[in-house]
Amino acid sequence: MEKVKIAVIGAGPAGIATAIEAKANNIEPVVVLEKGESVCNTIVKFYKPGKRVDAYYRKKDIKPIGICSFETESKEEFLQRIEKWIKEWNLDIKLKSEVTNIKKTDQEYEILIKDKPEYLSEFVVIAIGIFGKPNKPSYPIPKELKGKVFLEPPLEIPENKKILVVGGGNTAAEVACALCESNQVFLSYRRPKFFRINEINLKNLEEKEKQGRLKLLMATDIEKIEPYNDRIKVFFKDGKEEIYDLIYYCLGGTTPKNFLKRIGIEFNENGEPLIDEFFETNLPKVFLAGDIALKQGSIMKAFNSAHIVIKRIKEKYLKN
Repeated sequence: MEKVKIAVIGAGPAGIATAIEAKANNIEPVVVLEKGESVCNTIVKFYKPGKRVDAYYRKKDIKPIGICSFETESKEEFLQRIEKWIKEWNLDIKLKSEVTNIKKTDQEYEILIKDKPEYLSEFVVIAIGIFGKPNKPSYPIPKELKGKVFLEPPLEIPENKKILVVGGGNTAAEVACALCESNQVFLSYRRPKFFRINEINLKNLEEKEKQGRLKLLMATDIEKIEPYNDRIKVFFKDGKEEIYDLIYYCLGGTTPKNFLKRIGIEFNENGEPLIDEFFETNLPKVFLAGDIALKQGSIMKAFNSAHIVIKRIKEKYLKN
């Protein structure tokens, strides 16, 4: 794994500003990890050509306190500004690098990219925005199956259910192994062999299957799913049919809230992540920045949150 000082999750305005503030304070190396194909992916994908990019939310003037600042400009002008900053500060940005998990080690955090450990970082700044979504299967999921079909790993383990887990990565393997402790579990993967999961998860799967606690359905592909007497009928492409109580798809992607919960960040009774005035979470040295940390965000607030986070890291943890 590559060692870095700060891993920034998300290459939107808050993530870019965080990396710039870190480099300006000689806190290096810093890497920015973005699951999309471009920086500022939300603006690139959802803003029409020529659309105005506002610095402030609802015209509320916010004074810039950090390095990054701008006045309202067009989509094209704003993206040019971001690219200029990236070059000026020589930012290390890894596109198509979806962070699927963050795990605490003795002194650092292990960053998993698409279920594979890639980085060790002392600090983590999560700036992923609020629009993330889990990946869906190609076939439709009937509305009648709401509450029985899930696109993300469970936060609580059900009991005494017949469950199908769909996927071939480490997340699918870990979910299947966790669920099979108190359920009848089947893991469906379209390939004949696993090639993306680590040795520990592969060994766990094989052991659980030998113990009869889960069944691996290799080289199986699903054609469609339908409601069936308060359960789920699954139609496989080889013509077989099977009935399950629940299905968990582990196909990548996640909602920001579930991602934060899964890595251990706590939430208050209003469903907001618990952070202090410096945006630090209950996990030491893990911070939030941008929209995910702000109730009513704006790009200028996102820039300012990045400044506050890096200033806090420097003053609290890097005094010497």
